[in-house]
Amino acid sequence: MSKVAFVFPGQGAQYTGMGKDFYENFDRAKEVFAVANEVSGMSMEELIFQENENLHITKYTQIAMLTVEIAILKVLQEKGIHSEVNAGLSLGEYGALVASGVLSVHDALEVVVKRGAYMQEAVPTGGAMTAVMGLSNDVIEKVCGETEGIVSVANYNCPGQTVITGEEDAVNRAAESLKEAGAKRCIPLKVSGPFHSKMLEEAGKKLAQELEKVEIQEIDIPYITNVTADYVTDKNQVKSLLERQISSSVCWQQSVERMVQDGVDTFIEIGPKKTLTGFLKKIAPEAKGYNVETIADLEKLLEVLA
Repeated sequence: MSKVAFVFPGQGAQYTGMGKDFYENFDRAKEVFAVANEVSGMSMEELIFQENENLHITKYTQIAMLTVEIAILKVLQEKGIHSEVNAGLSLGEYGALVASGVLSVHDALEVVVKRGAYMQEAVPTGGAMTAVMGLSNDVIEKVCGETEGIVSVANYNCPGQTVITGEEDAVNRAAESLKEAGAKRCIPLKVSGPFHSKMLEEAGKKLAQELEKVEIQEIDIPYITNVTADYVTDKNQVKSLLERQISSSVCWQQSVERMVQDGVDTFIEIGPKKTLTGFLKKIAPEAKGYNVETIADLEKLLEVLA
């Protein structure tokens, strides 16, 4: 028997029309959109299905992504596809929390509306993120530590791909040093701020206040947090981990390695694009990876699992 993990992508994978065929064909998906419309006071249908710039603005992107991820998740569950463990990259962790029964759909969407807004408000001018290709994490961490100003690792995505974050000048200086140290490429990312750096701590504090209003349920299905790349066993840790997650490194590579070590051999990426499935090929090429962003993907997956 294979051991299945559901994994959920983060901000950056969004595109106009994502999740539309699920919305049009499944009542369970429509119900999730209705909840998102209610908690956000916006039309998710307009935001996600019609061409507009808002979809790429953080405070709108996050609610849009999570709406689509939960909509697809609910259809998978309705079709009898279930997981033994869940995880998500950055924003995607909220999809994992819903899949694990820790947050209700309503509460997850409500928190993410605030998370997106707080992250956008907290973004100081002069923040940046850069992807570093072809260099070990040890060298990247060392260079960041030796660079003047605020710069640190934002994402450990997969072997050979790590993202750094912080003050723009510091990130640029670190990138130059990393090229000298042997990085194949350093690619500045088109993002609206230095996410997962200590410059976002204020957003985390505001989010903590929002999380106080939310009930954390028992953890039905194990989930792994970005902050420690390990299982969360005590539901009382969830809120503080979500606060820290905004300004901490995303330990995605380590999270996948932890799941594989625990016997997970099948990863189902729920949501737009195939970012995490691509990372999986580099982290654990022996594992099976599937992504579900369209009904055609779902039908293919049902055939495979049958």
